[in-house]
Amino acid sequence: MGHLDHATFGWLTPALSYAMACIGAALGLRCTVRALGATGHSRRNWLVTAASAIGTGIWTMHFVAMLGFGVSGTDIRYDVPLTVLSLLVAMVVVCAGVFAVGYGRDRTRALLIGGLTTGLGVASMHYLGMAAVRLHGDVSYDPMRVGLSVAIAVVAATAALWAALNIKSPVAVTLASLVMGAAVSSMHYTGMFAVHVEVTPSGESLPGATAMQFIFPLAVGLGSYLFLTSAFVALSPTTGEREASASAQQADSAAAGRRQARTA
Repeated sequence: MGHLDHATFGWLTPALSYAMACIGAALGLRCTVRALGATGHSRRNWLVTAASAIGTGIWTMHFVAMLGFGVSGTDIRYDVPLTVLSLLVAMVVVCAGVFAVGYGRDRTRALLIGGLTTGLGVASMHYLGMAAVRLHGDVSYDPMRVGLSVAIAVVAATAALWAALNIKSPVAVTLASLVMGAAVSSMHYTGMFAVHVEVTPSGESLPGATAMQFIFPLAVGLGSYLFLTSAFVALSPTTGEREASASAQQADSAAAGRRQARTA
């Protein structure tokens, strides 16, 4: 059996992947809070942004962590279509969970359904991403650890959606994001510790792209998207700020009308 190393670059990839999970969670929570205070197209747009942020954060966390994954005795390549498909799965399932919470009338039922759907989707993303791994040998999994990783994903997703419904203040969102980032990272590494690889030495070239050829540029691009979207959300006025601005404009208009009436 090949020796598996989950941190070939030391603590760099685990720490960076955790940071990406936290950023995606924080941005998703802030967007969901904005969505719950909006209506119509504005609510839909905020929910889509929330889903894309959380899905991107989870996927980027997974594959940044995978940059540190190595197996002695074999090179590693990634199937590009399957890797991209895992990103789409992350986006779609998180979107389904977020919309279930954002539009559900029965909050409890929506939370349970959304948490289960999103958790299973996140686990599917993880194992679909692992299915994209190409190496010289056979990959197998410990069923108990796989089941534990799926359970962690469901609990983490449910907790994230609960936080989106109940946590409003920036400080609370930050704390919740740190916890959610830890939960997502725990799910990933629990799933990775379920992996066993029987290496079959071979001189044949592996199909697919290396992590640095494909995963790294894509992760950098998605990470940049998260940072830019964070800046956009931070600079966008909240519902309360828009209402206060509208009230101030109405007050100014009323005052101007009274002045005109007095001078007439």
